[in-house]
Amino acid sequence: MNDRSSPVIVWFREDLRLADNPALHAARQTGQPLICIYIFDDESHALRAPGGATKWWLHGALKTLGESLRKHGGALHILRGATQSLIEELIVAGHASAIFWNRRYDEAGRTIDTAIKSTLKERGIAAESFNANLLHEPWTIARKTNAPFKVFTPFWRALRAKGEPDAPLAAPRTFSFHDLPKSIEPVALADLHLEPHKPDWAGGLREAWTPGEAGAHAALKHFLKSGLPNYAEARDRPDKPATSRLSSFLHFGHISPRQVWHAAQAAMMSGTSKASSTDLDKFFSELGWREFSYHLLFHHPDLATTNFQNRFDALTWRHDAKASRAWQRGLTGYPIVDAGMRELWTTGWMHNRVRMVTASFLIKHLLIDWREGERWFWDMLVDADAANNAVSWQWVAGSGADAAPYFRIFNPVLQGERFDPDGAYVRRFIPELARLPAALIHKPWKATQDQLAAAGVRLGQTYPQPIVEHDFARKRALAAFETTR
Repeated sequence: MNDRSSPVIVWFREDLRLADNPALHAARQTGQPLICIYIFDDESHALRAPGGATKWWLHGALKTLGESLRKHGGALHILRGATQSLIEELIVAGHASAIFWNRRYDEAGRTIDTAIKSTLKERGIAAESFNANLLHEPWTIARKTNAPFKVFTPFWRALRAKGEPDAPLAAPRTFSFHDLPKSIEPVALADLHLEPHKPDWAGGLREAWTPGEAGAHAALKHFLKSGLPNYAEARDRPDKPATSRLSSFLHFGHISPRQVWHAAQAAMMSGTSKASSTDLDKFFSELGWREFSYHLLFHHPDLATTNFQNRFDALTWRHDAKASRAWQRGLTGYPIVDAGMRELWTTGWMHNRVRMVTASFLIKHLLIDWREGERWFWDMLVDADAANNAVSWQWVAGSGADAAPYFRIFNPVLQGERFDPDGAYVRRFIPELARLPAALIHKPWKATQDQLAAAGVRLGQTYPQPIVEHDFARKRALAAFETTR
């Protein structure tokens, strides 16, 4: 890398930002001009394609990153095809001396990255990778036996014992860029067809989200001022704006966990946030669960398809297309479940407490395989994350690491009454129940005919009767899950 005129490549992936981007920082430190690329990887997508909501967000993410680079006189060049061959072709055609990227942790991505490093090393081309999206690398946290953790609490203690995460890197102020070689044909963002058209189902997503680095920092600033205070107590309330809503920004790398961590600490120290130390610790532990999920994915790459605890392989699942469809559409007859599924359908996101309730309903009330739910969330969530999605579904099922016991079966009525006591969340997403009083909104089948008429509700017509009775479903689930003991 001694030839200052030869370019170096910055390969953007799940790190679509300029600030605290170690690969971008290291490439710029060479003093050589940059070729900035993003590869829409058909090779990886053949193994697991991104979901519809993910593709919608990716369009906005690539657009905003491209705009940011253009402000500095550069461009984000989008390529499409098999990653390794594209990179080798680009290095030869562009006479590039090095390539820099930030690491990913899914098996398919790691396999591709390892092969690229090996090939380039043989040819004398530097390939450097960095940690951009975790507080600590998964392999740096282990038990005294050097085995990976399987329980969150000791994992979290070990992570905290490593001390504060590194301070985030500032965004570069100046850049030197190099043109893409003429023999390399970039792809126009529109030609990736990431946004839906006929039908255009993304109106609710556009209303709810602003993809990009600026949107991430605006969301963080709002949360630190308004959401972090009382976070420990209010975070389970879907009727309150008490969560960070940063998961999708973290997933796409518009912001790093280091930035979030240090910004939260700074807000506390400066008095910008009126949160307590308990609030901060609880919020940090949620970042810790994200770290734990990646720790598990790194050591157990098949989490989306295979029970972490193989004793759950003995479980016989039901195949019920009608019930599954009712769950997907928010038509189960249980308002807290249906509100969550409609929030997901409308905004591409769902409150975490309600994610647990809806997942439990599919798995325990309907006895439908957790993998079916994982796939639906993968397609529908703007924060569909290979680690968090699979780990969380297995946690609810009881088959995962440090999972909820299999006999924990959320009662959707009690969950609604406890965490949405006034029914505000249900009213927001199920307007046909909006006129029911709070005492009945989570169990409309308990209302009298006069009460239903006054609220304009016709059970079985404007809103469904429950598709399964809770006590029956609970007993059926307990009997089925006994086979896993």
